[in-house]
Amino acid sequence: MSKNKNEFVVQKEKRIDESKMFEYISNIIEKRKSCAETYANREITLMYWEVGHFINTVVLDNGRAEYGKKFLPTLSAKLMVKYGKSFSERNIYRMMLFATRFSNTEILPMLSAKLSCRIS
Repeated sequence: MSKNKNEFVVQKEKRIDESKMFEYISNIIEKRKSCAETYANREITLMYWEVGHFINTVVLDNGRAEYGKKFLPTLSAKLMVKYGKSFSERNIYRMMLFATRFSNTEILPMLSAKLSCRIS
């Protein structure tokens, strides 16, 4: 993004080309907003995996403690009060399924890289 400041100056009249300057700054803003959204999505995806993984491995003992599922409605209700509808019981089950399907922690860096922002 190294632009020479002279690219924004109309040479004969020595005035700034406002439309080029606006376009250039708009591009900076749009790229950064896009990167921020990508980063947030990546972090949310990893958070959902961690929640599902924790419930699967610690609380449910990798499926050996089926009785542990009885606490999910209560957990979900408490999480929804604090964090919103994303933590409905149905979504918590999805988080658990996500962590089960992608149980190999070595895949997380690759998944994270796929969700990363690249700036040119």
